[in-house]
Amino acid sequence: MTVTRMKLAEAAPGPSAAFAAVDRSLREGPLDPVVRELVKIRASQLNGCVYCLDLHAAEARRNGEGEDRLLQLAVWPESELFTEAERAALAYTDQATRLVDGVDDPTWEALAEHFTTEEIGALVAQVALINAYNRIGVPTRRRPGD
Repeated sequence: MTVTRMKLAEAAPGPSAAFAAVDRSLREGPLDPVVRELVKIRASQLNGCVYCLDLHAAEARRNGEGEDRLLQLAVWPESELFTEAERAALAYTDQATRLVDGVDDPTWEALAEHFTTEEIGALVAQVALINAYNRIGVPTRRRPGD
């Protein structure tokens, strides 16, 4: 069994509290909670963060997200279960998480078609935050239930 190497809240309480404050701000922001959880789950899939994946899938379920969509999120480009706005957010998440070629213009333009400037700002911050959390959870071997 893999053991968590450390908990950031104990090892670095100041930075951990700052991450938590950003998370609270994003939860109170303009981004739709469904989109917010979908992008957290998707980035966590791409980054292989079992802790974040488990946490955010459970939160999505509590918010009414269905199992079909959660299961098909891994293959969202092939799925017909996601709205155009969700697809735009997921495309952004994939590109911003992988950072192979950055985020292309068509992907950014799709965001502008479906979201306000404030919502895009929240989405950019949310994807950055979940990627930061994934980059803590994976190296520290954080596990569900920690």
